[in-house]
Amino acid sequence: MTDKITMATPEGVPYDYWTEVDGDLNDCPESLAAVIREARLGFVRCDEARVPLWHDPEGVDIIEDLHYADDADEVRGHRLDLYLPHDAVVRGGRTLPVYVDVHGGGFVYGYKELNRNFCTHLAERGFAVFSLNYRPLPQTDFVGQLRDIATALAWIRDHRHEYPIAQDGVWMTGDSAGGCLAFFTTAIEHSPELARQLGVTPSGVNVLGAALISGVYNMLPYMPREDGESQIDPDHSSLLHRFSDSMLGCVKDLDPRTFDLGEITSKVDLPPLFLNTSSDDFIQNETLRLAMHLAEADADFELHDWKTAPAETLGHVFPVCMTWLEESGVVLDMIRDFTYARL
Repeated sequence: MTDKITMATPEGVPYDYWTEVDGDLNDCPESLAAVIREARLGFVRCDEARVPLWHDPEGVDIIEDLHYADDADEVRGHRLDLYLPHDAVVRGGRTLPVYVDVHGGGFVYGYKELNRNFCTHLAERGFAVFSLNYRPLPQTDFVGQLRDIATALAWIRDHRHEYPIAQDGVWMTGDSAGGCLAFFTTAIEHSPELARQLGVTPSGVNVLGAALISGVYNMLPYMPREDGESQIDPDHSSLLHRFSDSMLGCVKDLDPRTFDLGEITSKVDLPPLFLNTSSDDFIQNETLRLAMHLAEADADFELHDWKTAPAETLGHVFPVCMTWLEESGVVLDMIRDFTYARL
């Protein structure tokens, strides 16, 4: 195992401001640690160019590092932030709709600080936004991450009376891997049977809907077999394929129908869903597949599939990682309109 990596952007912002790098890999098998380290450094070198463009809009109040579990002093993954329009704080009402953001990062990368720019710009549009940490792999697995989110939602349920926000429920949002976790959390909160199968206790916070950005939703290709081996070619280039045994070994004994999108969308009474992707998103098909199943189930949803022009790039999770783009502003406005129309 190598010594702890200390890195920072050219502007001096340390990478560990918004992600774990290798501080949690000491007890990992080196083969897994190498995959996770490589993935994190790949992600971080994409994000470091965006750091100079991250900024907090005026008029948004920020409450940082609230502890949603008893061990949060030692476990960074058990903390959350709250972003509030200052006007809502001044007025002191209890009607401001609430979003809960689950950041992406391939299940191995990032903390809530990664999505601060997205969350503050969403709050600017008239929302309270809770931004959640959850423990990345290898600190926990897929079910552990869902349990972290459920624990955070239970904390919000029990503490929302302390803030000038709506008391009747929350909306979920998430991007990439966070979109997956937000989708499954939404389904779990609306399906006692799915919650039982996955071993996650629903928070009961009342999830009113979700805005999902370029998520990965079809987990079936990554499910390990009963003998512990994954179902796919070990040379497959997908990141999730490379650590699927560690991430999803916790659910290898479940009926595969537990993760079948057709089963979930037809059997779970899902709340309204807003879906966003783009034609140059490398997992565009994931959003389109979910939209197909929602349409077949006659669900309440909106699909926004951005078509890029020649020589134009939007790419994966652009409204989250590049909020300064005109198209990103449009998506944030559409999320506001979608949500407010259903209050």
